[in-house]
Amino acid sequence: MPERLDDERRRWEKSTLERTLSRFPERRESFVTGSDAPVDRLYLPGDLSDETYLERTGFPGEYPFTRGVQPTMYRGRLWTMRQYAGFGTAVESNRRYRYLLEQGQTGLSVAFDLPTQIGYDSDDPMAAGEVGKVGVAIDSLADMELLFDGIPLDQVSTSMTINAPASILLAMYLVVAEKQGAPRSELRGTIQNDILKEYVARGTYIFPPEPSMRLITDTFAFCTAEVPEWNTISISGYHIREAGSDAAQEMAFTLANGIEYVRAATAAGLDVDGFARRLSFFFNSHNDLFEEVAKYRAGRRIWARIMKERFGATDPRSMMLRFHTQTGGATLTAQQPDNNIVRVAIQALAAVLGGTQSLHTNCREEALALPTEASVRLALRTQQILAHESGVAETVDPLAGSYYVEALTDRMGEEALGYLEKIEELGGMIPAITQGYVQREIQEAAYRRQKDVESGERVVVGVNAYRSEEQPPTGLLRVDPAVEESQRERIAKVRRERDGGEVDRSLEALRDAAKTPGENLVPPVLEAVRAYATLGEICRVLRDEFGEHRETIVL
Repeated sequence: MPERLDDERRRWEKSTLERTLSRFPERRESFVTGSDAPVDRLYLPGDLSDETYLERTGFPGEYPFTRGVQPTMYRGRLWTMRQYAGFGTAVESNRRYRYLLEQGQTGLSVAFDLPTQIGYDSDDPMAAGEVGKVGVAIDSLADMELLFDGIPLDQVSTSMTINAPASILLAMYLVVAEKQGAPRSELRGTIQNDILKEYVARGTYIFPPEPSMRLITDTFAFCTAEVPEWNTISISGYHIREAGSDAAQEMAFTLANGIEYVRAATAAGLDVDGFARRLSFFFNSHNDLFEEVAKYRAGRRIWARIMKERFGATDPRSMMLRFHTQTGGATLTAQQPDNNIVRVAIQALAAVLGGTQSLHTNCREEALALPTEASVRLALRTQQILAHESGVAETVDPLAGSYYVEALTDRMGEEALGYLEKIEELGGMIPAITQGYVQREIQEAAYRRQKDVESGERVVVGVNAYRSEEQPPTGLLRVDPAVEESQRERIAKVRRERDGGEVDRSLEALRDAAKTPGENLVPPVLEAVRAYATLGEICRVLRDEFGEHRETIVL
């Protein structure tokens, strides 16, 4: 800080500030961000030399991408408005997708039910009671055909939140596109395909880490050659934050997972500039608007440096941290659910100010049930009002130069780098997960936050302050229990009508490929899908060959 400015700060503190504090003390002794980092009363320019600015911040669309991955950002094209949706049967979900597209949504985002996420068919005993509950049930190519019936896949961008069986669901999508006559080169979208965060934060894993990483890198290789515009992974901090991490941990652990995927892909012989430009990320947005903006800005800077300095990327697109954002599910409250509309608007604003590439806005009643059409429409309208009425899309990185936001960006980066260094000391993300380090850090952060809420130190409006008597909510969406029986009947019909011999041959070819190190598994998965082998049948072959992961218990 320049000497004169430092002198002036001390003068201000001694005269103006002290006089005011003697009459009107501040509300609290200390102030903190949503992640409990201290917030100073006042932020000043600090070291803002030309050299420092160019090194830390730079220009939009240029390394280190702190100010955004595109030179014009939303002045050129708005973020993709991608509402996450799926429930019950493929027919019901297709109806919801068509409705959202009619309302102005610009991309699809598929939620799968729990059995699909962990590789079980709807008629498997393990699926009982869960079919169609938290997403759509997809048992075979026949369901995927219904899910996208009447939706031209070469004209929409589709995101699929699927991890352990991601290559199988992608194969189904590719075959549907093939049947529509859509060239693979024109398909745009994302599969989450991020298994490492499942081991620490979400739990929908199937296979152990080593074969899981093989499936992921095989998908990288296949799509680089065959589906060049497809994002082959969405490295997800969202679920890490939902599990209880703070903002810096969310960014650090997500980037650590990203490092592990890049390391695995390069070890498998893939060229970093061949696959890295199709990596994408997925982050949460919480209520502390300025901290969230700083998190995204710091993340872009760190990832650019990791890719350039550690992995030797030379293509600027390989250094870009491109990400989808979803507003914070864990911040929604069952009490006074209308308050969630306000929370979501703040969180969406933070994501846009932070430079997101696509956005999902949660609905008011999601702490209680799946959203109704009216709630989904309101959540989408929140994005549309931000885009067209608020003015925040008119300039690039509008909070840049805020003394507070720049200081938060630097602090967030320092905290995240500290975690990354610790993880490297442990041998990388897989050993850090195996030893329980990441899980413990998340658990401790969640515990601190809950303790602050219970003590009243952290105010949650309608929960521990400003409470009121409420009537139970009405009109909530409930999934019809008959969905499970209809899916059982449908899968039985598929099995009756398909060529059983072709299914058996394709599954044996997949088994042989799984036993052969270095053979890409995506082509035999595609053949099994084309024969209408079910998701459960394909996963059973891979379970037989790879085994199943057992959770690390952390106390």
